[in-house]
Amino acid sequence: MIEMGLDRLMGWESEIDELGRRRIAAHGMGGPEKLTRQRDQGKLNVRERLAALVDPGSFHEVGELSGFARYDDAGEMAGFQPANFLFGNATIDGRPVVATADDFTVRGGAADASLHRKLIAAEQLASEYRLPLIRMIEGTGGGGSVRTLESAGYTYIPEIPGWELMTANLSKVPVVALGLGPVAGLGAGRMVMAHYSLLVDGLAQMFVAGPPVVAAAGEHRTKEELGGAAIHAANGAVDDRVASEAEAYARTRWFLSYLPSSVEELPARAACRDPSTRAEEWLIDAVPRDPRRLYPVRPIVEAVVDKGSWFEIGREWGTGVVTGLARLDGWPVAIIASNPEALGGLWTAATARKVERMVDLADTFHLPIIQLVDNPGFLIGRRAEEEGTIRWGSRALAAIYQSSVPWACVVMRKAYGMAGSGHAPADRFRWRMAWPSGDWGSLPIAGGLEAAYRADLEAAEDPAAKLAEIKARLEQVRSPFRTAEKFGVEAIIDPRATRAELCRFANMAQRGLKAGAKGRGLRP
Repeated sequence: MIEMGLDRLMGWESEIDELGRRRIAAHGMGGPEKLTRQRDQGKLNVRERLAALVDPGSFHEVGELSGFARYDDAGEMAGFQPANFLFGNATIDGRPVVATADDFTVRGGAADASLHRKLIAAEQLASEYRLPLIRMIEGTGGGGSVRTLESAGYTYIPEIPGWELMTANLSKVPVVALGLGPVAGLGAGRMVMAHYSLLVDGLAQMFVAGPPVVAAAGEHRTKEELGGAAIHAANGAVDDRVASEAEAYARTRWFLSYLPSSVEELPARAACRDPSTRAEEWLIDAVPRDPRRLYPVRPIVEAVVDKGSWFEIGREWGTGVVTGLARLDGWPVAIIASNPEALGGLWTAATARKVERMVDLADTFHLPIIQLVDNPGFLIGRRAEEEGTIRWGSRALAAIYQSSVPWACVVMRKAYGMAGSGHAPADRFRWRMAWPSGDWGSLPIAGGLEAAYRADLEAAEDPAAKLAEIKARLEQVRSPFRTAEKFGVEAIIDPRATRAELCRFANMAQRGLKAGAKGRGLRP
């Protein structure tokens, strides 16, 4: 009995009690007042966010006890401020992920309340264990504050701990960034270093520097005026904006469902109850006979992919194309579709950047690419030159030719010029099919006819009649069936058969996919 009593005295009960006290302090976050303010602003706190994102009960925190403690003269802890960056491993739909979140209730997410080693460790965990990474960002997300200068007693030449890991992870694992409140400085940098990013309307704004700093430079703006979600969804700095935190978490889970956990794996097939032979009768009339008439492309996309699988990315920017992820017979694919309702589908500089970004995403994570083409070429004129359209268009073409995943394209109507050549890499087998409405060439006939036949027209007794005669001849030559005769296009199909043909491609494409990292790194 005496021995048992001594063993108890020599045990670790006091340390376990201390552990409990520290855990309670850590879970107190920024304290009741700050938590109330967070709630009153319509925002979840950091731990509520983690719970809302991942599968129930799956979050296992790493570094739970990290923070800044104060001690009394006896060496007892007199106060504790938890670190404002939390992370851990969890599951989403049963699949392991790394989930991270900034705690705005602790010093507004500033660096002087953070521990950079935690941020680095989160990136390392995702990289080394090949896990998707989600960043929930609010505040400076690792940036500093002026108050830091006085407490540190010196200034420093800027550096970003862990930036090399964030860069490398873009080529290794899926990365999602959610702006859930004001995001500035390095927080904004962490936002855009992702494969998919979004801001919550009304709650989140993003800026290089916030309104007080901008005001010091003479420009006075509210947070929304300076960097609201509408601004950045339209300029492509983020991919999307959503109406609520709940929608942000739902879209995160949906996005990740199309991708493998890392580049070392191939995307998984999902169960599909939508017959590959489903044919939408209205597709035969989807493209108007009048080449000047516009038509919506999104219904066409939804008609040919598996029902309910269309996940659009970047709806508000680079609107000359519609891009996103979908499934064909259960297989994940990337979609690039010309949008005739935006400048007739012309490629602007922004459109080209959007194409490049989607191609890079698909190629990195081994997604076959489907392109629905109605592309009259690059935008021309002063605006095109000021935006450097040829530079960004050439980058998009380079991304297309650098890609190694299988491509299929459906030429719905136009494919002209350099931009039109980006329908698929020309140096590989091309799974190309055209609708009978296909219309292609180095330049539109209507634009170059008078110049090409100027001498003939000037010599004619009736120039108008001569012009009509030439047009009639050329209309015969430009028939897509003439191109098919010369094997200039691999197939001409009934538009109603598009889904069946694309599903056949998606199944065949799996033989052309190879897991592993690409030879070049992914650019943000």
